[in-house]
Amino acid sequence: MNKGIVKGIIAYTLWGLFPIYWKMLHQVPALQVIGNRIVWSFLLLAAVMLFSNQWAAFREASASPRIIGIYSIAAVLLTINWLVYVWGVNSGFIVETSLGYFINPLVSVMLGVLFLHERLRTSQWIPIGIATVGVAYLTVAYGHLPWIAVTLALSFGFYGLVKKLAPLGSLYGLTLETGIVFPFALIYLLIVGLQGSGAFLQDGPQTTLLLILAGPVTTIPLLLFASAAREIPLAIVGLLQYIAPTLQFLIGVFIYKEPFDKSLLIGFIIIWIALILFWVENYLSHRIPVEPIPELGEG
Repeated sequence: MNKGIVKGIIAYTLWGLFPIYWKMLHQVPALQVIGNRIVWSFLLLAAVMLFSNQWAAFREASASPRIIGIYSIAAVLLTINWLVYVWGVNSGFIVETSLGYFINPLVSVMLGVLFLHERLRTSQWIPIGIATVGVAYLTVAYGHLPWIAVTLALSFGFYGLVKKLAPLGSLYGLTLETGIVFPFALIYLLIVGLQGSGAFLQDGPQTTLLLILAGPVTTIPLLLFASAAREIPLAIVGLLQYIAPTLQFLIGVFIYKEPFDKSLLIGFIIIWIALILFWVENYLSHRIPVEPIPELGEG
């Protein structure tokens, strides 16, 4: 199997288990959780760069205004996605956040076609069409405009597009993204800490440890995703992403007992039928592996 596909499967499985982790921080405001994710992710990545003697090469590779501009856009999109997702999970909307990631692959497919001129076989459009019907059905069954889902789908869809076009390798790129927003996150956390309302070091050792571990918990699947997005077509990345919302949906329904009726079950089944058809079509067509795009600063 293509290595990019394997990386994508692992990344999306880890993301699918995220609700369990963030629920352990439900008492911490979402903005503080995101601030800690950014700070500890950047510090971890910076340490990796220093210990592997890549810091000088990283600074040289990311020094141009164009590079900084591209990754500033990626950083903003990623921060929005993180914030909305953590808030949604800890506010009892895991099912709706999963709907956002059901929609996102469709967004990724269309972005790949519109901006990257990726082509799909006629037989691939069939499962995509069925998946579209399933997502539309779930949206109607949910009963209101799913703004959480729409925000997650658009922010991560465009983030994936930017990562596909970005010139740096996955490690350098994620380090730059988190580094761009690091000062803002750190200043915010210092302010709430001085005000006495910060959770870090003030809400018990377990909470503090979970906030610190948000760094590796965040960076590992993101690095896998960033690498996969550069090695396989964006359309395939989008379809693999159904793994994460499926796990999230099941976690929301069976672990946290969020509402799940017959109409939602029907929509869920439609989505899985589309996935099965896609993988059968992909297997029968004996698709030629995609040549990886060389990544700057890695190896």
